Amino acid sequence: MSVELNHTIVPARDRDGTAAFLVDVLGLEPAPVYGPFRVVTLSNGVSLDVVQAGETLPSQHYAFLVSEEEFDQIWGRIKERGLTYWADPHHQNPGQINTNDGGRGLYWSDPNGHNLEIITVPYGGG
Repeated sequence: MSVELNHTIVPARDRDGTAAFLVDVLGLEPAPVYGPFRVVTLSNGVSLDVVQAGETLPSQHYAFLVSEEEFDQIWGRIKERGLTYWADPHHQNPGQINTNDGGRGLYWSDPNGHNLEIITVPYGGG
């Protein structure tokens, strides 16, 4: 059996702004509209379907596995935009990255307070 994640819904206070933020920081293709969603497609075919939601949103966590080169590019865009980033998911180590599992990782927040993460090596050093 082959089970793959196809898409997940990302609730947002500003659907279009959130999709544009993700596309811009991650360096992805523009997010087209599909029904009530802005569809942010990742390189492995999984999509983040951004939907307009209310003002009160539960904080979600989205982690992205990237190459070393992509990490540097994304980290550069985070710094260029003056976004705060942390080495840890609880935001205790600002302005730092981690080297967990033999790779590099960092966390930052999207405009809705979702906890975003980039890592160069999967958990467990895979």
